[in-house]
Amino acid sequence: MRTAKEKMSNMSSAGKEHVQIYKAKVEEKAEKARARTKGEKEIAVERRKAKEAQAKMELHAAKADHKAEKINAHHVPLAGGHGHHAPVVGGHGHHVGTHGHHKTGTAAPTTGVRGPGYTGAGHVPGGKYI
Repeated sequence: MRTAKEKMSNMSSAGKEHVQIYKAKVEEKAEKARARTKGEKEIAVERRKAKEAQAKMELHAAKADHKAEKINAHHVPLAGGHGHHAPVVGGHGHHVGTHGHHKTGTAAPTTGVRGPGYTGAGHVPGGKYI
């Protein structure tokens, strides 16, 4: 899913680049039409080349941003807490934690994966009893 999003973002950025290059070419033609000397026409060509290079630079910067977003999305847990909650041994249905709760048992060893619905805020959503 993240790869597809990255690809769509890259395609959008490429489309923007093509539009900017097209605009640069149109502006170059208009400048050449207004130009009275050979030097002014050369200036118009150089401006077009600079605008095209700017558009390509922006495309590559955008692609780098998209790649960074994809990589960072793999390392940051999603909001809403998708994972597993550590089961409590001998806790009468209560979880081990802080935020005003008393420890009533010991948590079983975990691998760092949380249960569904766990928000990470120190309580399980849905009430006191599970």
